[in-house]
Amino acid sequence: MDSISLQQPKKPTSILNAAVIVAALGYFVDIYDLLLFGIVRTDSLIDLGITGDAIRNQGEYLISMQMFGMLFGGILWGILGDKKGRISVLFGSILIYSVANIANGMVTTVDGYAFWRLIAGIGLAGELGAGITLVAESLPKEKRGYGTMIVASVGVSGAVAAYLVYQVFQDWRLCYYAGGVLGILLLFLRISISESGIFKKTIENSEKKGDFLSLFTHKKRFFKYLNCILIGMPLWFLVGILITFSPEFAKALGIQGADAIEAGKAIAFCYSGLVFGDIASGLLSQWFKSRKKIMYVFLVFNLIMIFVYLNAFSISSSVFYFLCFLMGASVGYWVLFVTIAAEQFGTNIRATVTTTVPNFVRGSLPLMILIYSYFRDSVFEGDILLSGMVVGSIITVISLFALSKLKETFSVDLDYSETV
Repeated sequence: MDSISLQQPKKPTSILNAAVIVAALGYFVDIYDLLLFGIVRTDSLIDLGITGDAIRNQGEYLISMQMFGMLFGGILWGILGDKKGRISVLFGSILIYSVANIANGMVTTVDGYAFWRLIAGIGLAGELGAGITLVAESLPKEKRGYGTMIVASVGVSGAVAAYLVYQVFQDWRLCYYAGGVLGILLLFLRISISESGIFKKTIENSEKKGDFLSLFTHKKRFFKYLNCILIGMPLWFLVGILITFSPEFAKALGIQGADAIEAGKAIAFCYSGLVFGDIASGLLSQWFKSRKKIMYVFLVFNLIMIFVYLNAFSISSSVFYFLCFLMGASVGYWVLFVTIAAEQFGTNIRATVTTTVPNFVRGSLPLMILIYSYFRDSVFEGDILLSGMVVGSIITVISLFALSKLKETFSVDLDYSETV
């Protein structure tokens, strides 16, 4: 037997309860800080004395350090979320990444920049998983999809806010300071929310909590966990490579005014599309009462947009940015992806799963960059467009297969624990 039932505590009926509001605002600050580097990448590196092709190489190095931090932090915060509670993770993670982002504004070397992006990544890793777990456990099953949709759609708009803040300040250091201050202010709101009722029930039970290794010692559980990770990888390939390095792709495509294409603006358009995509996928999932069917639609839509984007030769810069918007909309399944992960596992390892899964996806970016670089440099002799199409296709096919192996979780009750 894989699970034991828990008595379901009474849940709030309002979708806009304190847990949803605070989780949404927390994810907003999380995304602001997470995507800020992509927005200020070029200007910050130039200010640190980096020029030419080294901007791209050092940019890949810094974003990889951030993602390695998120990989480690995902495990750390996930285990703590199941052992100590969802609220403690929300508090601790935002404190760390707020301090780290203020420190990012003070760096004078690339290595110092890399160190604080690593620390910021560790802090950023806890926000989404703990927030989604808390919301999923705080709402009735027929409403939790709406709750997670609100968290995701409000949260991803943080990337747009990061771009607008940069346009106002025109100083990458001040942008990092702003992110740190926003995080510290958010800590005061955390006081108003209480712990998940379902988690409180597990405190009275003797089963092991936050046992990360149990995800690898049971074959069926391991493959379910792996499949949850694989279905999210296309999003970070698109955001972490195709959008973050959009100036390089614009030049390869011969975009009119390619030299003026800004990665920050492309990220802002992409995440504006993501807001619409998350709302659409969340609503469609509720209307069709299915997570998987809508995920299939968005994964296919994403692959189509990759090919459109990488074959959009000689278009105007405004059309290019519109494609970035559509690219973002095509990966607006992030809310479904994280909700599916939360619904696949029992309460005693739910935070561990929900926190580590999105961070393993983010942490897989260095690997995807290596694979993409291999195809770009060794297979297609510098053809970044063909390399992007091939790698994007491979990742999407893997994700579609992984999704086919997961069960539908729309109406699943969450009041049970895994036997580990």
